[in-house]
Amino acid sequence: MENTKDIFTRLRAGETIRSGDPEAYKMRDASYATKVLLLEMNNASDPTEIRRLMSQITGTEIDESVAIFTPLYINYGKHTKIGKNVFINFDCVFLDLGGITIEDNVLLAPKVSLLSEGHPILPAERQSLVPGHIHIKKGAWIGANATILPGVTIGENAVVAAGAVVSKDVPDNTIVGGVPAKTIKSI
Repeated sequence: MENTKDIFTRLRAGETIRSGDPEAYKMRDASYATKVLLLEMNNASDPTEIRRLMSQITGTEIDESVAIFTPLYINYGKHTKIGKNVFINFDCVFLDLGGITIEDNVLLAPKVSLLSEGHPILPAERQSLVPGHIHIKKGAWIGANATILPGVTIGENAVVAAGAVVSKDVPDNTIVGGVPAKTIKSI
């Protein structure tokens, strides 16, 4: 039986998209449409204009308390949800086909990568796309050049040290660091 759900709905539901999926072209088309808005946003200097364009990219209203230092890179945008009083520093990357939720009072340092999608290990299946929702809870701080991998939840008030690669959930009020990230201490 052929899947009748839209590819973006299937991605948000965590379904692996096989390389020959008849709707796969929609992901690239959507990314190219997002790129047009990104070029405009990344060349804007007015914070209000940046938020307006980010609202268009995400399809949601970005609160006036949110600060985004461009450039910012997003491959889709419609699966990104951003809370209030969020700070996104320069050169962050959001691959959001699997979904990214950033709650209130989150700080993202420069060059943070939120990668909600990946590929299977087996070479014969590697062209498939495996989504995994990323959830960053209230008050978390993600350090410079940290990478959050698909399916990871960062707990409330947690800190991810600079350069960490996070492949597992981080509990509330915990500091993690390293490659792969491990618990350093509780706050």
